[in-house]
Amino acid sequence: MSWLQALVLGLVQGLTEFLPISSSAHVRIVSTLFFGDDAGASFTAVIQLGTEVAVLIYFARDIGAFIAAWFRGLFSAEARQDPNYRLAWYVIIGSIPISVLGYLLKDLIRTEARNLWITATMLIVFGLLLGLADQLARHARDELTMRDAIGMGLAQAMALIPGVSRSGGTLTAGLALGLTRESAARYSFLLAIPAVFGAGLFSIPDVLDRTGPNNASVPQMVVATLVAFGVGYATIAWLLRYVSKHSYSAFVWYRLLLGIVLMGLLSMGLLPAT
Repeated sequence: MSWLQALVLGLVQGLTEFLPISSSAHVRIVSTLFFGDDAGASFTAVIQLGTEVAVLIYFARDIGAFIAAWFRGLFSAEARQDPNYRLAWYVIIGSIPISVLGYLLKDLIRTEARNLWITATMLIVFGLLLGLADQLARHARDELTMRDAIGMGLAQAMALIPGVSRSGGTLTAGLALGLTRESAARYSFLLAIPAVFGAGLFSIPDVLDRTGPNNASVPQMVVATLVAFGVGYATIAWLLRYVSKHSYSAFVWYRLLLGIVLMGLLSMGLLPAT
């Protein structure tokens, strides 16, 4: 991997991780289109650690509050009435589907699931689902329930396939369940922390195994992760302001256009599918 590729992919990761447009799809497409090869699922998982550190810092006060409430609730019945105690459990329970499926299907995720025909299809299909949910949703509730946690957790697991979008899947589920855009986005950020950190740490040995044709060096991986962190932090703040005043229609149209263009490039043989 060249330094330019590492820097560009870190930038792409930071820009797209929290938008409902699939960061893994963008890293996959940009790496193949401009650098001639796939950076790989393991590299993508590792640089996502940068964007999740951004979440930890941005929501540090919230995360600290619900972790403290969770520990208090383990030993006190009164503390279990704290909404932060329930939120901590919702994050834990919502993280189970992607953790289990990610482990069981890890070989498929790193190979067949990265076919660009699948990526293009998922961009279009889940773009339409996001648009439908955003238009029809009631946007009535701010407080999450166990049903929301399970539904959004299952939706997050779909993002193991590039093109679905982890944030897009969870936002679609949250909107369909009646949450406001801001509440769905905030829980989507928090829900990602255990899954992305787990996947990233699990994938570090694969990235350090430099037997493949396109593996990054340790300095390249560190720099790409730092770039993803800086850009990702700015993106969180922008997205939360954006969704408080706008619908997700711009992202829906972008997904549809990207999926159609990608299918066109594949059909003309200008881009390899695998």
